[in-house]
Amino acid sequence: MPQLPDDLNAVAVRTWCSLALEALGRERVEIDAINVYPIADGDTGTNLYLTVESAAAAVEAVFAAHETGATAPATADAVRAMAHGALIGARGNSGTILAQLLRGMAGVLVDGGDAAHLSLALARAADAARRAVAHPVEGTVLTVATAAAES
Repeated sequence: MPQLPDDLNAVAVRTWCSLALEALGRERVEIDAINVYPIADGDTGTNLYLTVESAAAAVEAVFAAHETGATAPATADAVRAMAHGALIGARGNSGTILAQLLRGMAGVLVDGGDAAHLSLALARAADAARRAVAHPVEGTVLTVATAAAES
């Protein structure tokens, strides 16, 4: 597994997208099989995969724009691209919630990538996702996002 820096930077965002896409690719059939809320539609893993695939492609486009130069993209550019890519490529309810989580995080991470910013980003992400759902239900990804923010 690639070593990530202490502070979040554009390379770390790119790496996270790549690793998340790889993990969802491996597990999406199993996630599809366990999906039961609000209806067992059997596509949650696939929807998450496709949403992250779009986010990762957007981050790769930011890096491609810098290939001819000697610098890497700014962290803010990478996190904005990740959030925008997820929003544009969101599939189903799970993809939409994930896009809102990433949007909430990006709004904070554009200002810094240290532990304090990450903590605040997780809190904003949980809040953004919860506000995006008309009737939030505990025991879902919304609960997981809140627990991550609180820890």
